[in-house]
Amino acid sequence: MIDFFKSKQSVSKKTVLIVDDEEDFCHFVKLNLEQTGSYKVLTATSGAEGISLARRYQPDLILLDIIMPTMTGTQVAEALRSDDATKNIPIIFVTAIVKRGEVGARDYQFGGNYFVFKPVKLDELIHEIETKLT
Repeated sequence: MIDFFKSKQSVSKKTVLIVDDEEDFCHFVKLNLEQTGSYKVLTATSGAEGISLARRYQPDLILLDIIMPTMTGTQVAEALRSDDATKNIPIIFVTAIVKRGEVGARDYQFGGNYFVFKPVKLDELIHEIETKLT
């Protein structure tokens, strides 16, 4: 008989990096993702910090805010896509500025695999994360 607790422990957690200048958003998403038991979550509140963490930890997926001061999410995505160490990490853009109907094919040229819109619906976010990681 398989011990459920032991089998659950042996499953490795996926690492998600959240890059967003809103600390409250980072904390909220981190808390909720970690509560699922499936994810280890890193956070960065600037693009430069996000790039550094991505290079250092090689996360399985990045949630990336588009509008941030100093370095935009698209600039971060371009930097990540130009680096062999990070170019294949899936990116989900997170934004409150762009509306659902305004996202077109050109927006994906920056390396985003999907867009999630603020306010975030946790079930949608978790579904997209799971989809990108399988």
